[in-house]
Amino acid sequence: MDLKDKIDDLFTYHAPDATQAAQYEAIRQGAKAFAYIALANSPTSADQTAAIRKLRECVMTLNAAIALKGIS
Repeated sequence: MDLKDKIDDLFTYHAPDATQAAQYEAIRQGAKAFAYIALANSPTSADQTAAIRKLRECVMTLNAAIALKGIS
């Protein structure tokens, strides 16, 4: 795949199939559970906020990995 094709693929909507939808849900549920654990076990602070933000970023990056089927 040349760079133009890769760019086209990276910036194209990839509708999820049934398997991918289940993967997205599992990742969101796991991240949500961990976010609640983080909130319950750390003090309210900029670091806590940053950790939740990074967890959200992690979910989004995993979603991209699923949508692109590991090709990125």
